[in-house]
Amino acid sequence: MIASMAAFAIEDAFLKTVTKHLPVGQVLMMFGAGGLCVFALMARRARVTIFQAQVLTKSMLFRAVFEFFGRLFYVLAIALTPMSSATAILQSAPLFVVLGARIFLREKVDAKTWLAILAGLLGVMIILRPSAEDFSSMSLLAVIGTLGFVGRDLFSRAAPPTLTKEVLGFYGFTTMVIAGACFAVWDGKPFVALQAQQFLMLSAALISGVFGYTALMIAMRTGSIAAVTPYRYSRLLFGISIGVTVFGEQLDAPMLLGCAVVIGAGLFIGWQSQRRTAS
Repeated sequence: MIASMAAFAIEDAFLKTVTKHLPVGQVLMMFGAGGLCVFALMARRARVTIFQAQVLTKSMLFRAVFEFFGRLFYVLAIALTPMSSATAILQSAPLFVVLGARIFLREKVDAKTWLAILAGLLGVMIILRPSAEDFSSMSLLAVIGTLGFVGRDLFSRAAPPTLTKEVLGFYGFTTMVIAGACFAVWDGKPFVALQAQQFLMLSAALISGVFGYTALMIAMRTGSIAAVTPYRYSRLLFGISIGVTVFGEQLDAPMLLGCAVVIGAGLFIGWQSQRRTAS
């Protein structure tokens, strides 16, 4: 999970840079096409069949829908808002995972966990500061993207076990191509010819993204959710460090406070889950 979060932070940095020169729809389509080709080759090497009947199960269809919104809106968030802010909002994902597990997977949630979830959502509101003068409605893009990733992770857990990480990766990146095409039609911006530097950045983002996606699928499908989910918070360290050092972004007290509240709530939920498992 830690390796996955580091890789995704690096992927975000390259995508944020390349979207300054290329339309978001084009970036998503090219990035997704590269990813699905990589996972198709991985599946062939592992002798795994890409086209299976289980791909059309309800859980996989829901997973595709959440992947669509998660990828599209989070890439828009890192393109249009500070990377450190988008990364901070993304840290609420573990809270929503627990909430989604209660709604979709019928897992039990006790009163203390509900209070922790509410506290974490309060932390998100502190980060967003909807009443502050510097609030940007663009920050809501990261919120929608986060909810998309939460649904994707939950339904990755619920996906048929016969579908390997290669298959999940192939269809995940295929969904990204579809999301990019839909946004390109809506956006209406013409595609731009790639320069060598932009090609290298997209390639680096692709390598990081494929590695991160593979590591995430292994963590979510083979590890205990309670055990691996708290390690998602390592992405905050990676993302904010890149935002400050590479993009010159500034941190303020409300953002740091909100991050502390969100992380504290998530770690408390993880600790509660481990206690219940041990007992």
